[in-house]
Amino acid sequence: MGTNFVGVKLDGPVAFLELNRPPANAYNLDFLKDLDAAIEEVRYLDAAKVVIVKGTPKFFSAGADINSFLGAPLEALTTFALVGHQALDKLERLPKVVIAAIEGHALGGGLEIAMACDLRFMARGSGRLGLVEAKIGAVPNMGGTQRLPRLVGKGRALHMMITGETVTADEALAIGLVDRVFEPNELLPKIAEYAKTLAQGPTLTIGLIKRCVTEGLEMPLAGGLSLERTCGGIAFASEDFQEGSRAFVEKRAPSFRGR
Repeated sequence: MGTNFVGVKLDGPVAFLELNRPPANAYNLDFLKDLDAAIEEVRYLDAAKVVIVKGTPKFFSAGADINSFLGAPLEALTTFALVGHQALDKLERLPKVVIAAIEGHALGGGLEIAMACDLRFMARGSGRLGLVEAKIGAVPNMGGTQRLPRLVGKGRALHMMITGETVTADEALAIGLVDRVFEPNELLPKIAEYAKTLAQGPTLTIGLIKRCVTEGLEMPLAGGLSLERTCGGIAFASEDFQEGSRAFVEKRAPSFRGR
């Protein structure tokens, strides 16, 4: 499954999006189109309840392939950014939890892919994170100027972007850029364990919670509360809510079906 540069592998209820453009997973337009297609594939893959995005032990992704920019007309660069925005927006709005498994470096557009995921888990000592585009006179334009401030705050994000400063896994954890840090040999097993636990839960409801948070943050409070009521109504009407409620009353573990 998947495409040339982004593979899709299913392990039980967990789908892996595997970034695969050696040596550094630097992406070009074809890579972004493959990423978009892979996201569409897992969106409609009913067996996939949770999604994990992973690169290689050395590079989650080094960002955009600069060679593909050299001599390119402005129109081509604008198209490149638009395709990237559309793919990462789809990733962010998937009705399934998406976890970035970060081994190695996630720089520039590579970090921007990770920031479009819901959660970021990283291996300690394996690489660095940063939006380094300013070092070549470019703007982070795969969502970095918008997502990084939402994660770490305006001042810290601005500093990182205008200086190109990179951070380690532990530094990223301290500022809220990543959510968990594990030893390198524990990263993938821990993420798989976390993902499979989520997959056994009420995944329809989990997707609704994700929607409330993702879309609600873009709204005034009143709009967010209205969305919350709408999603709450959908959850109350679900089979999983009935099962969860009965299990609570009967003092047993629920058996959720994600519907």
